[in-house]
Amino acid sequence: MSGQDFNEWYTKIVEEAGLCDKRYPVKGMNIWTGYGWKAMQLIDRHIRHEFDTTGHDEVHFPLLIPETEFKKEEDHIQGFGSQVYWVTHAGDNELDVRLLLRPTSETAMYPIFSLWVRSHSDLPLKTYQIVNVFRYETKQTRAFMRVREIHFFEAHTCHDSFEDAEKQIAEDFSIMERLGKNICLPYLLCKRPDWDKFAGAFYTIGIDSLMPTGKTLQMGSIHQYKENFSRPYDIKYENIDGAHEYVHQTTFGMSERILGALIAIHGDDKGIVLPPNIAPIQAVIIPIPSKGNQETIDEETEAMYVLLKDAGIRVHLDNRDIRPGNKFYDWELKGVPLRLELGMRDIDNGVITFSQRKKDGKFTVKKEELVKSVREALDKIQDDLYAEAGKKLRDSIIYIDDLNDAGYAINSMHWCGEASCGDRIEEATDMNVLGIPQDVDGKTGKCIACGKETDVIIYTAKTY
Repeated sequence: MSGQDFNEWYTKIVEEAGLCDKRYPVKGMNIWTGYGWKAMQLIDRHIRHEFDTTGHDEVHFPLLIPETEFKKEEDHIQGFGSQVYWVTHAGDNELDVRLLLRPTSETAMYPIFSLWVRSHSDLPLKTYQIVNVFRYETKQTRAFMRVREIHFFEAHTCHDSFEDAEKQIAEDFSIMERLGKNICLPYLLCKRPDWDKFAGAFYTIGIDSLMPTGKTLQMGSIHQYKENFSRPYDIKYENIDGAHEYVHQTTFGMSERILGALIAIHGDDKGIVLPPNIAPIQAVIIPIPSKGNQETIDEETEAMYVLLKDAGIRVHLDNRDIRPGNKFYDWELKGVPLRLELGMRDIDNGVITFSQRKKDGKFTVKKEELVKSVREALDKIQDDLYAEAGKKLRDSIIYIDDLNDAGYAINSMHWCGEASCGDRIEEATDMNVLGIPQDVDGKTGKCIACGKETDVIIYTAKTY
């Protein structure tokens, strides 16, 4: 679909599907409705599982940050200073030290890390939190993709060496690989050029996905800080020889853009399509009316509901007094992966009719195999959605050796690493340099801008 068609579709569909309500009187601060919040919480559940099982402790730091702490890291101030919300008064009293709503949490957490970390036995320190952050986004807002109050995941770690911090980043790559598969989200990992790295970082890895428009959306990022934050915040440890050294730090951040990306990647003209692992309702039961037999149908569908619910499947019984066709439309719009229909013909034949959200046609399963068949169908839907979206992403990557051949996709090319050539590439293509892909071994070629021999590959694309 074209950019305009997608933008109109997306803006309309997130509200029609009941994911959010944009009528809150502060622009860019949307209301999470019950259905959308459940989907986000299911994503958070997968995130929590990954970080809990890799030794991270969940913490929860306060929202307000003193200006005195925020000012300690100059690059960070330059990166976020124009985006923060300030608190200047408490009641009628003007504050001696202004407070700001966290745009991210380095300057809130690191003064405390300097108290928590004392010796090498305290390391590595691995923490995470899921909180709201606030950034005054001046561009056009869009639900889940560009908002001013952001549902945000952030992991913060401290290590005794650069090498151990690098091991953490390798672990973050593995976490993202598992998470992407579990929630059906294909992505690219690209090391950002220096001019586009996170404020205060030594280097940044962007986590990008491809939207139907051909543009990419950054959903998160992984950062290697070295000692760039531990020095201004005095986070030191005593090594085994009794000397004091600054810790090396990493962060891993992701936002609600994950949900926006999933809606964009999998949706269609009928509405959103939710992968089973994050769908608030995995299967919906639709009774098919039959004059004189309604009581029997109601009893059978209620029994189906109880059986599936007890089996741990997120199921809903739609017994509203409206036509089945209207129910089909509603649940397709909301992206429910699997629809189960039951009428008298099904009951007489001892079967249940299945319909998958992303596939035309129906099929039947034996009544006694209901739970097993639902689980198998949901697993198949999950695998198919991930495979289809992953193929689209891979097929969109096109290698070019002439800037005039840049197309509306992800362009792969050789780059010498010079910022001047990067500027030329961005200017000639009217695209952004995403950076160096982390899963591509570059073969030697010529820099597309200057012709110098290089083995570095970069990706460029239009971005949101």
